[in-house]
Amino acid sequence: MPSIPFLKAQACGNDFILIEGLRGPQDLATFTRAICDRHYGVGADGVEWLFPDPQADIRARLLNADGSDAEISGNGTRCVAAYLAAERGGSVFSIRTGAGVKTCTLTARAGQRFEFDTDMGEPQVGECFSIRLAFRDVTGIPVSMGNPHFVLFVDEFAPGWQVEAAEIERHHDFKHGTNVELVRIADKHDIEIRIFERGVGETQSSGTGSCAAAVASIACGRAESPLRVTAPGGPQTVRWDKQITLRGPAELVCRGEFLIG
Repeated sequence: MPSIPFLKAQACGNDFILIEGLRGPQDLATFTRAICDRHYGVGADGVEWLFPDPQADIRARLLNADGSDAEISGNGTRCVAAYLAAERGGSVFSIRTGAGVKTCTLTARAGQRFEFDTDMGEPQVGECFSIRLAFRDVTGIPVSMGNPHFVLFVDEFAPGWQVEAAEIERHHDFKHGTNVELVRIADKHDIEIRIFERGVGETQSSGTGSCAAAVASIACGRAESPLRVTAPGGPQTVRWDKQITLRGPAELVCRGEFLIG
């Protein structure tokens, strides 16, 4: 029976499957949905399909768990960098994503656990606006990290927040959908977030989501750089000085073969 080798990695509980794209089937979306299924497959938030690139160390095409394309994942990009560090050695890695080339610099390693600083580029912050949901209006700040985010500030994470986040994700005001972050300010250098990712749902962490939450908090004067951003899967550090730098871990979890046919 034919099979496709894979490597699984996670960054603060945001998990990804890494596969050499040239070994993938013709229908990547259908395969991605199958392998990401947490009951009938391996289970992951998405697949980073890896391809050679003439001007970067590697090209990573991210497909979400539902098979849809995504421009970039900060955590997924860091998982790819961990794979490169383990397989090729070195400390600086250029990874081409759908949001451009990102550079990951290794800052620490312990076994199969790595820490990187990732150059996430310059964010784009929009004006705060309100959207009408089924039962109420909500107000948030749009932020682009090469992918779209809508950031809302809350005093607490109310039970069932995922229902409203799912409605926001597919709201008609967002032509291509949006990632959603809820932010609770702890102090000027510490925030807590919850994440609902486009094409995935609730996740334990998000690299671009952490950046977007930090950018919105700083832009509104509620926080200052550097900023510790804590999601259910753990903390990351965001620095904003025109460009965004994201520091966080990535861990290689296991290797295997996924049977097809």
